[in-house]
Amino acid sequence: MNTIQMVDLKRQYQNIQTEIDAAIKDVIERAAFINGPVVKEFTDKLASYTKAKHVIPCGNGTDALQIALMALDLQPGDEVITPSFTFIATVEVVALLGLTPVFVDVDPDTFTVNLESLQQAITPKTKVIIPVHLYGQCSNMEPIMELAQANNIAVIEDNAQSIGGHYVGQHGIHKTGTMGTISSISFFPSKNLGAYGDGGVIMTNSDELAAKMIKICNHGSEKRYYHEIVGVNSRLDSMQAAILNVKLKYLDQYCDKRRAVAAYYNRILANHVNIITPFEPPYSHHVYHQYTLILEGVDRDLVHQGLAQRGVPSMIYYPVPCHQQEMFQNLQDRTYHLPHTEYLVSRVLSLPIHTELTEEEMAFIAIQLLEVIEEVKQKSYI
Repeated sequence: MNTIQMVDLKRQYQNIQTEIDAAIKDVIERAAFINGPVVKEFTDKLASYTKAKHVIPCGNGTDALQIALMALDLQPGDEVITPSFTFIATVEVVALLGLTPVFVDVDPDTFTVNLESLQQAITPKTKVIIPVHLYGQCSNMEPIMELAQANNIAVIEDNAQSIGGHYVGQHGIHKTGTMGTISSISFFPSKNLGAYGDGGVIMTNSDELAAKMIKICNHGSEKRYYHEIVGVNSRLDSMQAAILNVKLKYLDQYCDKRRAVAAYYNRILANHVNIITPFEPPYSHHVYHQYTLILEGVDRDLVHQGLAQRGVPSMIYYPVPCHQQEMFQNLQDRTYHLPHTEYLVSRVLSLPIHTELTEEEMAFIAIQLLEVIEEVKQKSYI
């Protein structure tokens, strides 16, 4: 059996090596490394896949969030609501731009923004809501959009982890990242659609916002050496676009495989007294960027350590919520009590999930988890 990886990018590459190598060679032969034709080819294909009107390439998913916020003409002190249970990139760009992060709770079953907590957090200073499609799970977008529209608030979908997923609502089926005012996507290598380096895009259906974000990505310039607004230098290079062009063809297949792995784990682990398997609400087509369990009645950290000793990697996404991070302590003028978030950070554990896992490997992972849980419980009784 292969050494088990959280994400096995080497085996994935080996299955598409001929196509990837040819795409990279083509970029080198053309010598168009920045803003080359392959970048436009990729963004056009991604627009067709998602049905987004505008797909704007940029350097990474964090840049995508920052550029989206920069495009909204926000002022220092304007409030941006985000869940606290997310990767730090969602929130650090808010603080970086002199805006005020306001943290809300998540649902303990979906791990996405809690609507009641969101509604209670809205004030006259609220200008943006950033729902996070966490672990591959889509946030409940229709009520979020209704709430935002009623209060004249922009919505930026943090879609870093959920490309390929979709939302099933009263108004039809929509790909994640196409329902908000703007959305951000990351192509970090471990993502469902991952590059072999950094990369990202911003999506919007607004012509005005698209034109502005294109300028922001290019030093605030539309015409070379003439700079109309303050911008940044954030580009998706041609090499990464070529790789993504190949892998986009396989995205649905990759997501289906991840869903199959999740279904296998669910069958083995369901109904265990110490395990809560991932929940899929009817509105969310979960694409399992991570397969994340909740462990009850057993020490999560000891289980994490025990799995590592048996050759099974696992990860804790995320051990410290954003509202408790040291970097934000001097920026806050309020006290937070986010019970669901504080419950989850001590209990979540993510198992290996990727497109190359075999049934033998999945069975090994699940069996090791069950055995480690029993070991940890027995030690706690001594």
